[in-house]
Amino acid sequence: MRQLEDALDVLLFDRSSRQARLTEAGAELLREGTRLLADIDAVANRVKRVATGWEPQFTIAVDSVIDNTALMELCDAFFRLRPPTRLRLRAEVLSGTLEALASGQADLALGVVIAAGTAVGLHREPMGSLDFVFAVAPHHPLARAPEPLSDEAIRAHRAVAVADSIRRGGGLTFGLLPGQDVFTVAGMPAKVDAQIRGLGVGFLPTCLAQPYIDTGRLVVKRVARPEHRIPLSYAWRKSDRPERGRALQWWLAQLQRPVTRAALLGEQKTKSFRRSVDVAAAGRA
Repeated sequence: MRQLEDALDVLLFDRSSRQARLTEAGAELLREGTRLLADIDAVANRVKRVATGWEPQFTIAVDSVIDNTALMELCDAFFRLRPPTRLRLRAEVLSGTLEALASGQADLALGVVIAAGTAVGLHREPMGSLDFVFAVAPHHPLARAPEPLSDEAIRAHRAVAVADSIRRGGGLTFGLLPGQDVFTVAGMPAKVDAQIRGLGVGFLPTCLAQPYIDTGRLVVKRVARPEHRIPLSYAWRKSDRPERGRALQWWLAQLQRPVTRAALLGEQKTKSFRRSVDVAAAGRA
């Protein structure tokens, strides 16, 4: 103990009385030493579990059209497995979702709107399709305009667009007309909110807009041009390892289930999906 005191150049014990007592510095060393020992044990256990095939960190790039409630249910089921993997979610939009995967910043991408097959080293599977409706606030001038709305009628009003999160090159745009005023927002939830407030108009995923349509906060308008239906995919990177990591295996197993894909696209009731997730988690634990 004296050697430790000499090394730290502090007094760890008060020896002025018959029974030595810890000084404040000694008590702090004891507290920190206990914490460090616990950290060492935790790291050792984590390393042992990672050696069984779990990735140390698993990053998912998530497009803003993905249903957040369904995604959190899946994260909850994943954590109940008590994996050593740290889970990270990246919020992306349009082609930025695929870019995060292709650039190595993500291990899995949900809601890819362009073919992942165009990027080398990626696998892609269909997730489903999103139907879009043209919706406006009930107090917006277009809410009272005769249908079907022509491009000329729409062009006279501000559109709400979602900013593509791609870092390099040009991003994707959907439904914008040449010369139209544009209000650009960060994600699909913000676009829905902006259109409810009457800040602009545009196409919205039916699954996101329907609750507000049902309550009268949004009005669906027929348009002269074809309405949108966009296919979405999920994609993951090829690995140099002969076997997939266990976190990737688990997420891909969930995504193979139609009920999971439907829930992530807002097409599945939350309670029934939660029950299916509970069963899946119990089966993999």
